[in-house]
Amino acid sequence: MGLHMSIVESLEVQRASRRFISTSMRAPLLSREDERSLARRWSENGDTEALHGLIDAYTRLVVRPAMHYRRYGAPLSDLVQEGVVGLMMAAQRFQPEREIRFSTYATWWVRAAMQDYILRNWSVVRTGTTAAQKTLFFNFRRLRARIDEPYDSRLPPLARARIADELKVPLGDVETMEIRLAGFDQSLNAPAGVEGDEEWQDILPDPAPSPEARVVAMRDAETRSRWLAAALDELTARERRIIDERRLRDDTVTLKALSVKLGISKERVRQIEHGAMKKIRLSIIRQSGLKRGRALFDA
Repeated sequence: MGLHMSIVESLEVQRASRRFISTSMRAPLLSREDERSLARRWSENGDTEALHGLIDAYTRLVVRPAMHYRRYGAPLSDLVQEGVVGLMMAAQRFQPEREIRFSTYATWWVRAAMQDYILRNWSVVRTGTTAAQKTLFFNFRRLRARIDEPYDSRLPPLARARIADELKVPLGDVETMEIRLAGFDQSLNAPAGVEGDEEWQDILPDPAPSPEARVVAMRDAETRSRWLAAALDELTARERRIIDERRLRDDTVTLKALSVKLGISKERVRQIEHGAMKKIRLSIIRQSGLKRGRALFDA
């Protein structure tokens, strides 16, 4: 039942698209004077009837680019809808006092709306975020066909360089675009083999540390904390205070502030801190053995 309804709905959309195209191509074109008059009524007075007059007369501008961009796999009905949106955006921004026909101005908005739709829906990975990348996306196939390279093979380096030079884009962008256009998005739930027992997500590597690595890291942290606590116990009260306020706090105290608290010079505070750090290092090395103690202290 669901499949039947889906087919019926698809056929209805196709019929509606054909009716739209037929109606659009029969609409009479406007003269320059009529076009400017409608545009002024809309821009100056917000006359919606004038807006509809412009849109109805130039919906034919949507048909040709929509048929052209179908080769990118987008449904014709969706392209037509996006083109009409572009046409309305053109009417919103058109300035009648400029010496330019509305049809010429609107053509660019219609194409831009369709191109943006294709780029948004081509892949879940954002494609063509800059003007140069958009140009590359919509011209890559044409240039590849001119070079006569088969679509089932990678472009040779010289061919990529030619495309990059002609479109004035970095060579790396050409290489990336070639990879993206070579295939489509694939679900992680798709079967990974012929048997279908595993999905692609089952064989993806986990970037998180393994349980063994987490246990080792936790034990190293506990050992380091124990050795540090023992080393701190070997310091004098003043040394421990300086290390605590200079090394063990998130909001560390400056040498000047600490010198005021202790009633000694900044240089003396620095000397005591340096000596205390040396004592801590030697204590950790002595507790753990020379090689491992140094590694944990440096970490």
